[in-house]
Amino acid sequence: MRTLLLSALLLTAPVAAAPFSFSAARIGDDVETLASDAFAGRGPGEVGEAQTLAFLAARLQAAGLEPAGPQGSWLHSVPLIRLDRAPGAALSVQMNGTALPIRLGENATLALRLPGDMAISTAPMVFAGFGVVAGGHDPYAGVDVAGKVVLLLAGDPDGEAGAYLGFEGRRLTYAGRVGIKMAAAAKAGAVGAIVLHEDFAASYPLAQLVGTERVAQMVPGATTFGGAFRFASWIEGGLGQRLLAAAGLDLARAKAAARKADFRALPLPATATASGRLTATPFTSYNVVGKLPGTTQAGETVLFGAHWDANGQGVADAKGDAIRNGAIDNATGTAELIEVARAFAAGPRPARTLVFAAWTAEEKGLLGAEHYAANPLVPLASTVAVINLDPHVQLPRTRSLELIGGGRTTLEGDLGDAAKAMGLVVVPEPNPEAGWYFRSDHFPFARLGVPALAFRAGRDLVTGGVTAGQALIDDYNQRCYHQPCDELGKGFTFEAAAQEAEAAWRVGLAVANRWQKPGWTAQPKF
Repeated sequence: MRTLLLSALLLTAPVAAAPFSFSAARIGDDVETLASDAFAGRGPGEVGEAQTLAFLAARLQAAGLEPAGPQGSWLHSVPLIRLDRAPGAALSVQMNGTALPIRLGENATLALRLPGDMAISTAPMVFAGFGVVAGGHDPYAGVDVAGKVVLLLAGDPDGEAGAYLGFEGRRLTYAGRVGIKMAAAAKAGAVGAIVLHEDFAASYPLAQLVGTERVAQMVPGATTFGGAFRFASWIEGGLGQRLLAAAGLDLARAKAAARKADFRALPLPATATASGRLTATPFTSYNVVGKLPGTTQAGETVLFGAHWDANGQGVADAKGDAIRNGAIDNATGTAELIEVARAFAAGPRPARTLVFAAWTAEEKGLLGAEHYAANPLVPLASTVAVINLDPHVQLPRTRSLELIGGGRTTLEGDLGDAAKAMGLVVVPEPNPEAGWYFRSDHFPFARLGVPALAFRAGRDLVTGGVTAGQALIDDYNQRCYHQPCDELGKGFTFEAAAQEAEAAWRVGLAVANRWQKPGWTAQPKF
């Protein structure tokens, strides 16, 4: 009752107006351009990159920013390697002499890891549980998995357990991320890993994975390829359950066993065979970076970021559309970044310098932000905060903001103050098992010690409440996330996007003008 009363008081409190009018229409116009077919899905290194870079540089310049790149450029080069899987790749699993009905692009994916030809024949399989090596858990300790393929569960042991088992309860830990678990399997000597897909544990439907199954992968330009690990895969949950059943395990018992710290990888009566060819092509992509110099504390920086890339062009959907326009993910966040730059440029200069970065290759593993964090244009030691704009769904006007990965930094208090000034409330993210704090461009900075804030518009809509907001989110997640239908919709208002932009501006303004630097409220566990 006290929480409900507080929420009611906040919603009826006078709203502190911003001196700048954040425009849903301006944001929508920029999204319309960025998400148009002329930009071809904004894939790094693809045909749409050049016009994306030119558009962003022009918008930031028109907003009133100065270029922040080398030699007065708006561009910060990011060396990358594109990895394309040739047609004809295959994955098969034999279980007690019977082949599982694996169909790549339908109920399974296959990501090759080493350039050139790859062929693995009848590799023995083991069940490695959650595959997490942390918190006293190590399913590979004392087990020989060299040359084998591991079957993994998504998430970490705490996720669905209803108890704390050395991790963070329902909230996904860094060690529970799929990429970290793949690295642990590779370190143990595995040649491949297959993840059993479940919607809750993965936080997205299998359709999102198979829909981008043939989209090119990318890695940093300095990557040295090697090692025994050859492929990573997801399979539909029912196929994985058949594998477990062959070893006498149902899914519930397999999870229960894997949650125990003394669990060790178990042999499966199955073998895996995989083949394919991966072509590596080095190229250079670019972050677009502008700045507004500060006044009395100009040597310190507040960094705003949003990723400009989407998933480019790939295999066509059922309607023949091969362009993944990325209207929401993340033309919307990029347009918000531009709007925040306009707001600051239109007002008095804050004490600290502001840097605005549109990152490349977020969809490929946060690669543009990772490269900047390792090769910053402004020293990270003087970067006091990172504020990220990566909205997940285009929503009408909302009553709330959702804090992602809460309980970490003092920036969360600034977000609360911003929300209160706007007549909004801040609520925790409702699906912490998704691990969103690790999945966008603020994270490379957080990992290096820079306090970083991630948030998005909440689903409690002014018209329709949580029911209407959740329906929009569910529809987008099931049909359009990373798919060709993430394009400009007729009913898009961008009202919540304008609220997100205003909240980011308010947080940044407070941080940029306060002498005290933001800090961590809890020791980072990544």
